[in-house]
Amino acid sequence: MSQPNPFGGRIIHLTPAEVKQGMDEGTILLVDVREPDEIRAERIPGAAVMPLSKFDPGALPDPQGKRLVFSCRSGQRSQQAAAAAQRSGLPYEEHMKGGIMAWRQSGFDVERG
Repeated sequence: MSQPNPFGGRIIHLTPAEVKQGMDEGTILLVDVREPDEIRAERIPGAAVMPLSKFDPGALPDPQGKRLVFSCRSGQRSQQAAAAAQRSGLPYEEHMKGGIMAWRQSGFDVERG
């Protein structure tokens, strides 16, 4: 269910399990908004990258019918990205609650290096 986003607009919180299932099924495009040094340290396999510091909603990848879901380290920047996308007129409201920290805590794989 869509809720008010503290950064503006609306937000839907997805669990890492929901995101993983959607990625495995090919129904979710995950967009990681962490910075390049964070991505180099660890990343979720298959996630697209668009750092929040250079965030341009017009440059978001075409989800090609998939649900576009934002992710970050802990769930704050992903909500900021969703708010920015909505301000530019895009319909993206979903983010992964808890970010890559929750992903790891759920036991899902990350790529390192």
